[in-house]
Amino acid sequence: MSPESTGQNEHYIRVIRRRFRAWRGHRPFWAGLFTMAGGIPIAYFPYASMTLGNMTLAMSTTAGAGSLIIGVLLITLGLTMWYHSIVRVFAGVAAILLALISIPVANIGGFVVGFALALVGGAMSISWAPGKPEDADGTPLAEHPDEERSAGGSRAAAVPQQQGAGYDLAADADGGRHRAG
Repeated sequence: MSPESTGQNEHYIRVIRRRFRAWRGHRPFWAGLFTMAGGIPIAYFPYASMTLGNMTLAMSTTAGAGSLIIGVLLITLGLTMWYHSIVRVFAGVAAILLALISIPVANIGGFVVGFALALVGGAMSISWAPGKPEDADGTPLAEHPDEERSAGGSRAAAVPQQQGAGYDLAADADGGRHRAG
């Protein structure tokens, strides 16, 4: 083995970082992170008490239980986006709805910080789409014509071919009526 060979003598931090980047690339990571970060202030502020000198400022309200439930649900939805990315659209819509509900329930949505983070996280989750698998030559499989794909490649549903330039639309029009009458 040469000293330039990779793998065996590689530092464990580089290995962990590479594995994390591969894991992060197959799921809506930032959407889940923003959603969880939005749930923390929504759940925390109703139970927080700050001390300014000798004065204690308590944010506790009658809606403390509701804001705790909203915050825990947002954190759960963020974890769901990470570990079950197949339900990312549902989790995103639920995160947006919970963020909107947190405005009247949880101290203006965790003083707008939690509301904004959860709203952005839910929108990112809805808009995230998994990447296209690439062929050996580096081009996505979706861009290959059907004739160039190998028989062992992906089995996509057959797409009907479009009519050529010689197709006459007037021949099938029948004066704007359907063929049945």
